[in-house]
Amino acid sequence: MRRRLINSTLAVVLVVIAVFGISLVLVETRTIENGAQESVESEAVRLMSIVNGRLVGGERIAGEVLREQITTDRYARVELPGQPDVEVGERPEGDVIEAEATGEEGERIVVQESADTVRQEIGRTVVIILAVSLLAVLAAVLLAVRQARRLTAPLTDLADTAERLGSGDPRPRHRRYGVPELDRVADVLDSSAERIGRMLTAERRLAADASHQLRTPLTALSMRLEEISATDDPETVKEEAAIALGQVERLTDVVQRLLTKSRDPRSGSAVTFDLDEVVKQQVEEWRPAYRSAGRALVCSGKKGLRAVGTPGAVAQVLAALIENSLMHGAGPVALRTRVTGNQVVVEVTDAGPGVSPDLGARVFERTVSGRNSTGIGLAVARDLAEADGGRLELLQQRPPVFALFLSRDGGAHQR
Repeated sequence: MRRRLINSTLAVVLVVIAVFGISLVLVETRTIENGAQESVESEAVRLMSIVNGRLVGGERIAGEVLREQITTDRYARVELPGQPDVEVGERPEGDVIEAEATGEEGERIVVQESADTVRQEIGRTVVIILAVSLLAVLAAVLLAVRQARRLTAPLTDLADTAERLGSGDPRPRHRRYGVPELDRVADVLDSSAERIGRMLTAERRLAADASHQLRTPLTALSMRLEEISATDDPETVKEEAAIALGQVERLTDVVQRLLTKSRDPRSGSAVTFDLDEVVKQQVEEWRPAYRSAGRALVCSGKKGLRAVGTPGAVAQVLAALIENSLMHGAGPVALRTRVTGNQVVVEVTDAGPGVSPDLGARVFERTVSGRNSTGIGLAVARDLAEADGGRLELLQQRPPVFALFLSRDGGAHQR
């Protein structure tokens, strides 16, 4: 592109120089020739006035007198009736510029100048015009190179930015070039980079959340299938299959919530539901895993509570807390329900070492973990709780007490 810009600029300059240069040469040639002709004619008239003046005074026309009145590079011949011609200067050879003047007494004066003098003058003028044209071409080349660099360098930079975006590097460069059109392209690329960055972040977050949130129900479903495969009792198979189908439905709800949340984090489908049913379902799902680990999972507290939220989301939050206690806690795990003000609270506690003091509330931040885990589970659980207008808090570090706060009944929360 740089070469095209230089060539196009140079072509325009050459066309302009050719048009105006040739016209200027023609005009100057005509002007010089006309000027030389007028000068010779003027000199002939001037010599005629001198000759007439001397004839009227009765003076003799001498060549020495006329030689002082004529330009050195010109030739003059005075023809007088009844007298020999008087010649002044050297007669030019070849082409000449000639002018003559005739007096009242029949006298005649012829003035000649060599055309070579005019040609030399025209040659000098053409050389000057060519020199100016050459300088104009050089200036145009320098200007074209500078302008080409100014335009192509930003385009190359913008191409590199677009290539970086295509290779998965969405960092905006915030570089501007002083050219409105190019700056507009840079603005669009930076805006696209920011949007792509947000999209990639959301996709990575969705993948991490999905990986973590699907692991728990899939593990529970796998345990149910193992129970089915290990028994020959039709009643047990039927019971376990019913539970497995319920887990599949909750797994479908998990996927649906993850997809909905990725499209609109503010979306929700809060309803009034029976909290005891959700707590009981989680205890039944996790009790086999705790039994295998030699630990107990119990629930207590106020019964018959109704909360406002999304049952599937509440189940996921409780599952995250129960799994967290299974992985990082010790001893029995207790789920206790209670009422405070217009809220219902589900507390999950165990007899383990709890949360270290240097973590504290940071335990809900992504990638923050005290046991070399992913650090995603509690962060996702808090996001799910807040999406339904609730909140998840760490009430006590040692022994750990996590509490899920939800609106009570239907009057305190609507979507």
